Amino acid sequence: MPYKTDKMKLDSPFFDRRVKLLPCMKEMIHILYNDGMSIHSLAKQFNVNKRLIQFELFPERRQKNLDDREKRGGWKQYYKSKEEHAAIQRDHRRYKYKVLTKTK
Repeated sequence: MPYKTDKMKLDSPFFDRRVKLLPCMKEMIHILYNDGMSIHSLAKQFNVNKRLIQFELFPERRQKNLDDREKRGGWKQYYKSKEEHAAIQRDHRRYKYKVLTKTK
């Protein structure tokens, strides 16, 4: 039986676990980089990899990466096995149910 929260959206980036940088963090990255902070130190400070910082600062690099990935065969190569995917989906549904039922 599906959860009642399956069709509900996690509208806030604070609850969405896929979001690595919140909008306020993205603004701060631009400010700190313009003030002279290096990409490496920004990555350490925000606890993400340098590539994500580069993609945020230089959107053309992200677009080039997406185009190159499409040439190689797209995103399908990153899928996990059927069992792993089912376990991840189950975990996500439980998390979403917990978040949406306790906050409302």
